[in-house]
Amino acid sequence: MIEYIKGELTEITPALAVIECNGVGYGVNVSLNTYSAIQGKKDVKLYIYEAIREDAYVLYGFASKQERELFLLLITVSGIGGNTARMILSALSPSELCNVISSGNEKLLKTVKGIGLKTAQRIIVELKDKIATIGVDSAMPVSTVVSSVQTEIYEEAVSALTMLGFAQAPSQKVVASILKEEPDAAVEKVIKLALKRL
Repeated sequence: MIEYIKGELTEITPALAVIECNGVGYGVNVSLNTYSAIQGKKDVKLYIYEAIREDAYVLYGFASKQERELFLLLITVSGIGGNTARMILSALSPSELCNVISSGNEKLLKTVKGIGLKTAQRIIVELKDKIATIGVDSAMPVSTVVSSVQTEIYEEAVSALTMLGFAQAPSQKVVASILKEEPDAAVEKVIKLALKRL
């Protein structure tokens, strides 16, 4: 079993990283969270999950053990395979996902492509007790990233973006990061900046 691959990052796309280790290039499937964490680095270390099927041998790589733990929990839920689990971990960071599950926020889970209401409910029911064992750092709801004064701007911007057809999870992430960078920005400015990033 491969625990991790450490080597030179030779190619990277938002879905796949190629890591050269002792002359062998490993194609590793990554989530957007891992992509952001390793982008621009020369040498990387990814924790690996091997999916060995009759027709394929697929490697999934994670920047942290915590993200891999969540991936392993997600694929224990019936109806969720490696690609769906990776999609969930691309839409939500590990701490956001733990919050969504522990608070039973099925609406937010449903915003992930390929996740319907029943699957979202199944994830919450089956994993609620298990995620407590992972011990996620910075486990706080997305909205607490911003101060109470900003909460109103945050909510207005997110609801405007969702009305424009953007998924809720990425919108929340982008708005939260904009408000971190520019705490005094008005709603209109936050929305304009978010439209450029989404």
